[in-house]
Amino acid sequence: MSSNPLTALQASPSTHGQDGPTRVLIVDDSAVARALIARQIEPHERFRVIGAVTHVEAALTFLNDHAADIILLDVEMPGVDGITALPRLITAGRGARVIIVSASTPAGGAAAVQALAHGAADTLDKPRPQGLAEFGDILLQKLDGLAQSMDRPVQAAPAPVSPLGSRTRPAVQRSLPDIIGIGASTGGIHALAKLLAPIPATMTVPIVVTQHLPATFIPFFAAQLTAVAHRPCIMAQDRMRVRPGEILVAPGDAHVTFVRLTDGSAAIRLKHERARSGCLPSVDPMFASMAELWGERAWGIVLTGMGRDGLEGARMLKAAGGTIVAQDRDSAVVWGMPGAIVTDGLADLVMTPDAVGAMIAAGGSC
Repeated sequence: MSSNPLTALQASPSTHGQDGPTRVLIVDDSAVARALIARQIEPHERFRVIGAVTHVEAALTFLNDHAADIILLDVEMPGVDGITALPRLITAGRGARVIIVSASTPAGGAAAVQALAHGAADTLDKPRPQGLAEFGDILLQKLDGLAQSMDRPVQAAPAPVSPLGSRTRPAVQRSLPDIIGIGASTGGIHALAKLLAPIPATMTVPIVVTQHLPATFIPFFAAQLTAVAHRPCIMAQDRMRVRPGEILVAPGDAHVTFVRLTDGSAAIRLKHERARSGCLPSVDPMFASMAELWGERAWGIVLTGMGRDGLEGARMLKAAGGTIVAQDRDSAVVWGMPGAIVTDGLADLVMTPDAVGAMIAAGGSC
């Protein structure tokens, strides 16, 4: 394919949604990778590859004249790399979602997590000739999820109104719980960064996070949260005690559940079987176990993500008297997971991630 963004592929003049297919821009210095990615997309009429360029400056030039809905961005390129260029591409994309394409190596995992924390919507392992069928399935799943998130209906599903949404509402006072569980998927790392940033280091309620990520990404994810939250963030291990002030992160290949110890404290129990949601790790077992051990003294927070993971567990936590918080539609990259919570009538509060963090920082007052 040509590296000239204006001649590589013709740009679609249509807007996203009912007027035409979802428009995809590929940014990768490898001709082989560009060809392999385009070949997986082009047979599907709901998508259109509108450009395939070799470097960041070409992408920025292309975006000056053409609109893309999704940008597939390589991390390692000559000149300006994808991580450095990400803020400029997000601005130039005018709402386009960015999927980071990286090698399945420690360096690639660290770069991908860094990109997710700075606003990329999702990640994807670089294609390999011997694994094209699996790569194509994963790519299309991610493209479909992001495309659906852009098709926002005129009227949202009925939802509780966040008390922060109106200054005329009286303040709502909630005591902080004994534990906070957070579930997230696509767009979750950026949302988590916004949620955790306002919380002071003196807040002692333990936080447990289930984020859909490959297992190889989890150490970098934990390090990223440690930097943002200014408190220890540790990958959960079996039989590990739940300690005040710590953030525990589910490993990429196990669900986090809990057991009560004889001294009244709690410890982690990792489970590896597939949840009904099909996710591993899954938010559902975490919320269900929180309902059993803490009941009304637990908060379950559901952030941006594809699918409905967390819904079943939130039902159990809500039935046990726990508080359920869902991310609002406008701030979510994909409103699948929080939208399912809201549509089911489970959300006590619907808020932006930074508003949730501010509420926790205020001791439960909002």
